[in-house]
Amino acid sequence: MTAEPPDDLTIPRPGSTSARRLLSATLQPLLAELGRKSAQASEPATRQGLTALLRAVREALAVDPGAVWSALRRPTVGVLIRCLRGASRPELLIELCATLAAELAVAGVLVSPLRLPAPPRIVCLGARRSFVLGPGELRCAAGSVVHVDAQGRETPLWPAPEAAASHLEITPSLALALVDNNPLAQLEAHPDKSGNAIDLGGQSPTRWVTALREALDIIAGPMPELRAEIDVVLQQVVPVGYDEGRHLSASYQEAIGTVYLSLHPQAMTMVEALIHEFSHNKLAVLQEQGPLLENPFWPLYPSPVRPDPRPLHGVLLAVHAFLPVARLYELMLAGDHPRARHPEFRARFAAIVAGNSEGAEVLRRHARPTALGAPLLAEIDRWDRHFAGGAA
Repeated sequence: MTAEPPDDLTIPRPGSTSARRLLSATLQPLLAELGRKSAQASEPATRQGLTALLRAVREALAVDPGAVWSALRRPTVGVLIRCLRGASRPELLIELCATLAAELAVAGVLVSPLRLPAPPRIVCLGARRSFVLGPGELRCAAGSVVHVDAQGRETPLWPAPEAAASHLEITPSLALALVDNNPLAQLEAHPDKSGNAIDLGGQSPTRWVTALREALDIIAGPMPELRAEIDVVLQQVVPVGYDEGRHLSASYQEAIGTVYLSLHPQAMTMVEALIHEFSHNKLAVLQEQGPLLENPFWPLYPSPVRPDPRPLHGVLLAVHAFLPVARLYELMLAGDHPRARHPEFRARFAAIVAGNSEGAEVLRRHARPTALGAPLLAEIDRWDRHFAGGAA
């Protein structure tokens, strides 16, 4: 365990730094994993490129460590490192090296120029650009990314002000992604949908951005600490369609910093989905340190929010995600928020509380938490008692 497990990772206390501390604790291990890959690379060019990249990272750390850690925090970088765990995928390793090198170059912290094999594509979140490349090599320097093709022709990739952005700003720290480099995006656990391909659902990007900004603003008033955590953890929203009848969303353990959301015309539905998937991201950060339960995946139990029976891990995810939603509804009612005057608002609040209570009881009866998970389950129990009439 690299950090003391927090006891406010479900609903943050005022001034909480729990999410930030946990996220920071994941970065050094990510860098160490990258170092281990250099010994595993089978292709000489890839091995040499990775060795050069690691040297460049060490040099950059001496100049601007914050910029290096910011580059490693990019979900477009972290997802590639995590997807390489226990896997031999040379093409993914090439993409990882080029992606991290491009991030460091755009950040302006490369001390020495880098020459690396070019992958078919790079998604550089720092530049909010996606680069589609042919065979050749990538040349990165401070403030400059250039592709050199097999005939030696150079194409500047950054700076390239005329290039279309691959990510549209929602807030300064959060973007709507129009491209996605998550190798697992088409893997889907929810029974009502198949995969998470990018899909604006026939809606304009402006409508997406407006809806997401509205959802964030609704959260910010009653729960500023939770809103602040979103700025710390999330970096991109991947759009996965539009549906007026239901809302579908997803997140991945490997893609920390990314949420997959569909667009819905009701603002509170968007709020719930955003909090839900953000909460999954927080648990993903915690699980980078180890398992939360000794019996996470068997047997199966009824879930308060899913039509299919779920392992205790799934029940834990659900309750952890919906407790902050319940808290938001509670605070909006207490503050006489205009949206809380809607005739269905109290009924929805009651349904969320009832579902959380059912899930919390399943956890109380059956979950065997690890030392890492024990504070989390204690917090869940504390908030469940709060909504049942006790004190949090």
